[in-house]
Amino acid sequence: MALGLEINGLEVRAGGGARTILSVPALSVTPGTLLGIRGPSGAGKSTFLFAIAGLAENASGAVRWGADDLLALSHEARARFRREHVGLVFQDFLLFEELSALANATLPAAYGPRRNGARLRERAGAILERLRVPHGTRTVESFSGGERQRVAIARALAADPEIILADEPTASLDRQTADKLVGDLVSVARDEGRTLVAVSHDPAVHAHMDRVIDIVDGRLQGGGGIA
Repeated sequence: MALGLEINGLEVRAGGGARTILSVPALSVTPGTLLGIRGPSGAGKSTFLFAIAGLAENASGAVRWGADDLLALSHEARARFRREHVGLVFQDFLLFEELSALANATLPAAYGPRRNGARLRERAGAILERLRVPHGTRTVESFSGGERQRVAIARALAADPEIILADEPTASLDRQTADKLVGDLVSVARDEGRTLVAVSHDPAVHAHMDRVIDIVDGRLQGGGGIA
């Protein structure tokens, strides 16, 4: 089941705490929403994504996914929350070149309970099939950019997360490949009832979202509200 997001008084500071780089007074996102984050380079989009993943340094306020306020948790508890509830998709793929697609997609199994390993591997294989990724013994070193990003999506979804956070998922792809990738990511999120937050400069990503918010100079434009 998807989790909703509630933000209250979020601030992320830099420069030894002297400068605010992100300020979100309030934002509410209902479970299962596909939310796009738009804005110029350096506006604070990635900082927002890191903050709602519990990865931002010098963050204060409240970031609640369901009943869990990430900023009130210890670093260990935040890491456990991410392992259990969050799938992260990065623009740089972050794959192990010498491993196969399935081996990359099942890496989360190494950090979870052993009893979940078989189920996770089965799910990763099914997602790779759905995303049309070859997953025999061939290593990802020879994969195209689109195939690599699909492997990264399968890895993010293998642990069956309620939340998907994507940082510029189409940034390194050509237009045709990017369009197919967006369609696949959105289809998986909708079909499985996940909450998706996607940071992107790509209008094609925004066109698939239920709601798009702009961040400029570290602040939401047009207010927060409920999605």
